[in-house]
Amino acid sequence: MSDTKHAQARAQQRAIPPFAGRLLQEFGEEEHDGNGCIRVYFSRRSVRKMEQAFGKQPVGLFYRYLNAVMVERCSDGADCEPAFVGGDDAN
Repeated sequence: MSDTKHAQARAQQRAIPPFAGRLLQEFGEEEHDGNGCIRVYFSRRSVRKMEQAFGKQPVGLFYRYLNAVMVERCSDGADCEPAFVGGDDAN
């Protein structure tokens, strides 16, 4: 999955750094909504995986971005366009 210009613009508007998107892609939990969209977010489980990979202190420094949510709209099941829909006040 590559970020579209739309996703980059939304992330910038919400002050979500590109690193947060990469972490969401690698560690985030996926939830299908039944309408062709996939919501990717940090769950407790995914935060624990990041802590195992990087340590508690680095993940703790990244705490303000753990509420970031990315939605991927899949029109044909293969092409997904990510967009950031949440930041500090998401979930």
